[in-house]
Amino acid sequence: MYELTDEEFEAIVEKTLAAMPARFLDSLENVAIVVADEPSRHQRRALHDKGAESRGTELLGLYEGVPLTLRGAGYGDGEVPDVISIFKGPHERCFSSYEAIAEQIRKTVVHEIGHYFGNDEAMLRAMGY
Repeated sequence: MYELTDEEFEAIVEKTLAAMPARFLDSLENVAIVVADEPSRHQRRALHDKGAESRGTELLGLYEGVPLTLRGAGYGDGEVPDVISIFKGPHERCFSSYEAIAEQIRKTVVHEIGHYFGNDEAMLRAMGY
C-alpha cells in the first residue's frame, strides 16, 4: 500500500481536471467533484452499480446524480447538485506506487465524468476507463 498526503491526492485530481478538454469542463453543470477518504456506508451499497468505479471490493469513485441524457427541460430548478466522489483510501490500498495511483485517479475521474455525460459501464470500459 502506498500512501499519499491529502494534498498530493487532491493535486492529482485537480491536475486531471485541468488536463481535460475545455468542451467537457464547460459542459459540467450542477455537479460537484469531491475527494473523500472513504466511501460512506450508503455509497458502499453502490459498489456494483452502474455509476461506480471499483476494483474488487474497493469503491474508487462514484457518480451520484441525473446524467445529462436523462435531464428534462426543468432540471436544475432547485435540484441538489450531482456529486462525483473520488475516494483516497481505496486508491491507496489497490495500488502500490505513486505512478499507479495517479494513473488510476485519472481513469476514475474520467470514468465518473463519463457517467455524468450518460455513458454506461460497457461504453466506458470500451474507451479504456
